[in-house]
Amino acid sequence: MTESEAVLSGDASSEVPFATPVALTVSQLLDDAPTSRFHHRAVLISGMGFFTDAYDLFVIGTVASIVQTQWSLSTTETSWVSGAAVLGAFVGAMIFGRIADVIGRKSVYTMVALIMIVGAVVSAFAPNVIVLIGARFLLGLGIGGDYPVSAVLMSEYANRAQRGRLVGLVFSMQAIGLIVGPLVGLGLLSSGLSENLTWRLLLGLGAIPAAAVIYLRSRMPESPRFQAHVRRESERAAAELRSFSGGVIDAPVAPVAKSSLMSPRQFLTNPRMLLLILGTAGSWFLLDYAYYGNTLSLPSILMEVSPNATVKVKLLLSLAMFIVFALPGYYFAVTRIDRIGHRKLQTIGFSVMAGCFLLLAAVPRFTTMVAPFIVIFGISYFFTEFGPNTTTFVLPSEVYPVEMRTTGHGLAAGFGKLGAFVGVFVIPHLQTSIGLRGMLVVASGAALVGLATTAILPEPSQTSLEDTAVDRTT
Repeated sequence: MTESEAVLSGDASSEVPFATPVALTVSQLLDDAPTSRFHHRAVLISGMGFFTDAYDLFVIGTVASIVQTQWSLSTTETSWVSGAAVLGAFVGAMIFGRIADVIGRKSVYTMVALIMIVGAVVSAFAPNVIVLIGARFLLGLGIGGDYPVSAVLMSEYANRAQRGRLVGLVFSMQAIGLIVGPLVGLGLLSSGLSENLTWRLLLGLGAIPAAAVIYLRSRMPESPRFQAHVRRESERAAAELRSFSGGVIDAPVAPVAKSSLMSPRQFLTNPRMLLLILGTAGSWFLLDYAYYGNTLSLPSILMEVSPNATVKVKLLLSLAMFIVFALPGYYFAVTRIDRIGHRKLQTIGFSVMAGCFLLLAAVPRFTTMVAPFIVIFGISYFFTEFGPNTTTFVLPSEVYPVEMRTTGHGLAAGFGKLGAFVGVFVIPHLQTSIGLRGMLVVASGAALVGLATTAILPEPSQTSLEDTAVDRTT
């Protein structure tokens, strides 16, 4: 393969230096560069934050079941144990998303990993429910902050041909956390350890993946697009990128016009930004309401479908659903997103989710028999991953201008976590007041509204970030 062929194909196996005597902007250089070890290294380093996110957020269902009995917690207290990290993520995403646009992505990248470590460790040693809730909220601040920074860094490193796949790969590390969490829970529950030690170990182990990547994150280069457009440091951006990629991405660079940071007021009163916020934050809020609310409430949902199931059986059922349905969904999302289109994939996913929830609600037998419930609920899981759970993470990293990209993504992710928090609190009460079938009707409605908000967004697939961010109405 020649050098030009490698560039044009974006061959992931190619390590041919991307060099040209023609001066390009940093963005043009990145858009047409081949996918290389540099990109895959960035995926791994960023993705460990999402492994931590999935592990920590999903083991809490098991932990909450144990501490509810151990500490004689009320339903509200148990919901706070389950939802504190999600509420923290709502706050953290918006705060750290804004900070990353002001001081840069790299500093926040390391900071949020440290916060996740502290939150996980303090959770494991919590002497009472108040400390546990506080520690989980702190953990959530770090998790929330990781969303905009990891997504935007990967998006801004990526080439345009495979940007959806690369950002999706970061998010797909969540799938490993979904599997490891129940496996660790099953192992500890079967080990003969006391329940008190079991839930503490479950929470404390969440610090390990974040600790493993702190050093690597500190060595990652600042976003080249941010450096070139916001800091006006094109030469430095190109030099750092050349060094970190081992010379794979290398070319003379041309200066670009400076991009000015908007104030929060300017951002929130700009008509185009408001539409993007409605499309990205609205879709993510509705997705996470249905997804996290149902997932974190899955043990109690399975209790209604199969009242005699033990904690271990419910964990096995959850694990089976993740492996059989969610994991393939992540895989097909990553491999097909750039071919199908990022917005189109979100539309498909929301449509099938709405249909599955409505089918479960419409046929009474489906919510009283384990097998049909697991199959239909599992199909909704597949299309959640092969759809909005992946794309609501990818799209906000593409549609906002570079100077407000982490602010926009942080706002979208924050509202997503707010939706999850609402779901954690509302779904158990809905299940009590209107039953499982009524709760599923509400979830179907949320997916349908998510479908409508998706239509607001542009289609960024195969388009440069700079072209996607242009307001074509002016």
